[in-house]
Amino acid sequence: MEKIVIIPTYNESENVANLVIAIFSLEENFHVLVIDDNSPDGTAAIVKGLESRYADKLFLEERKDKLGLGTAYIHGFKWAVDRGYRFIFEMDADFSHNPADLHRLYDACKYYGADVAIGSRYIKGGGNVNWPKDRIILSKGASLYTRMITWMPVKDPTAGFVCYRKEVLEAINLDEIKFIGYAFQIEMKFAAWKLGFKIVEVPIIFADRKYGTSKMNKGIVKEGILGVLKLRWYSLFKDYHSRVKKNMGPAVFPGITEEEVLAKTK
Repeated sequence: MEKIVIIPTYNESENVANLVIAIFSLEENFHVLVIDDNSPDGTAAIVKGLESRYADKLFLEERKDKLGLGTAYIHGFKWAVDRGYRFIFEMDADFSHNPADLHRLYDACKYYGADVAIGSRYIKGGGNVNWPKDRIILSKGASLYTRMITWMPVKDPTAGFVCYRKEVLEAINLDEIKFIGYAFQIEMKFAAWKLGFKIVEVPIIFADRKYGTSKMNKGIVKEGILGVLKLRWYSLFKDYHSRVKKNMGPAVFPGITEEEVLAKTK
């Protein structure tokens, strides 16, 4: 029970089986937890149909309503930490993240000193394919805006392909992570950074989904814009550090530069 991939789903029946099979076909002993928000297209039933094939490796948590990406990940983080997993991954359900890149995030945390490893589109070697221009502009603009407002040294702060050491999730008071859309991704990185954890970005190629419908909407964009301002306000004028910190500190690992991590995880 060393590493587990958390995959939130809502109407991903066209993707979820192929993604689960692709992860297990890596034969690198990843476990998978799917958290489904009562998808009307039968996503959960598809996962159930695979559970006997991947007994003790594939798990399903079903929720009664569509409660948002952030709450799904918080649910999954707590589930995984309680069961003792040491490396806990976030991953989209639509193949925009390549399962073959999981080991590179794992290696960054396991062997090369990272506490949080981010699959990054916006460092050397990373990028997007088959994305419409408006989405690229929105994504790059959001990343630049976030860095300018928060001063967080992360080039892809909205990235959703991430590996966390268990110690990071244990140190963060997850009940104080308030955002539920893509701003959730920003706040998790911001909280880890504020608590002194080492964040490393590993280059990946992000591919637009082939099947299903994007969950992006105006409400998510608005939450991201306002959420970044709130994070900056809290960090400047309120005790954000104390609010998000549990009574645990970051693990101490041998010093290693980000350049060394990137070189070893190519």
